[in-house]
Amino acid sequence: MIDSKHVILVVEDEPSILDAIVIKLTRKGFVVLEAKNGQEGLDIALQKHPDLILLDIIMPIMDGLTVIKKLKEDEWGKTVPVLLLTNLSDSESISESAKVDRSDFLIKSDWTLEEVTTKINQKLNII
Repeated sequence: MIDSKHVILVVEDEPSILDAIVIKLTRKGFVVLEAKNGQEGLDIALQKHPDLILLDIIMPIMDGLTVIKKLKEDEWGKTVPVLLLTNLSDSESISESAKVDRSDFLIKSDWTLEEVTTKINQKLNII
C-alpha cells in the first residue's frame, strides 16, 4: 500500500480492461477515476487534475493522441504524467506518440497489471 492517496485517471473503452486496472490500482491504495472515451477522459482530467493518466490510444469519440494534444493546451495538462496504453505495436503509432512528447508507451499484450503499477510508482516517485 502507498502512504498518500495519489489520484489516477484511467481512460479505457474496453470494460474488462478498465475494470481490471481499476480493481488493481484501488487495491494498491490509489484513488481511481474512470473514463470510457477520450472526451470524457479529457473533461475529467481538466476538472479533477489527477496525479497521472493511464490513457488508451484507440477509443471512441476522441482518441488518446488527441486527448494529449488538448491536454497540452492547458497549463496543468502540459505537466501531468501520461502512460499510453494500446494494442497497437506498429512503428507508426509509436512514432506518433513520441511526437506528443510522452515517454511511456505500453502495448497491452506485453504487460501485467503489476508492471503497470510499478510504472505508475516510478512516474510518481513512490518507493
